Amino acid sequence: MDRIEVITSVERRRKHSLAEKERLAMAAAAPGANVVKIAQAAGVDPSLLYRWRRALSTAPLISSELDTRDAPTFVPLTIAAPTPAPMPASEPGPSMITIEFAGGARMKIEGAPDAKILASVIGALSKAER
Repeated sequence: MDRIEVITSVERRRKHSLAEKERLAMAAAAPGANVVKIAQAAGVDPSLLYRWRRALSTAPLISSELDTRDAPTFVPLTIAAPTPAPMPASEPGPSMITIEFAGGARMKIEGAPDAKILASVIGALSKAER
């Protein structure tokens, strides 16, 4: 004789709230936790508990769960108009010094002579005129 099973109602899937999934996933993630025992106590399959744990570990946090002290923020930035680059110091052009002595002698010096040499030359020429 064959056995016949009569189904009188439709078995529906249990829907677990996010809070319940989080609670069970956190319990399963605890150090030393036995996932199979936690799943059996909750009446779910261990593979489902592993799936919840994996999904919740990669899911972004809900905005109400974020700690605003650790949230990244933007730093205000003001961009000033560019300032023109300073002009390089210009090299002094060639200079000329003309010294006219009382006796009518003239001395022309081009460039920037050494002060000690110039003083000794002027002193020597001044003595020669006397």
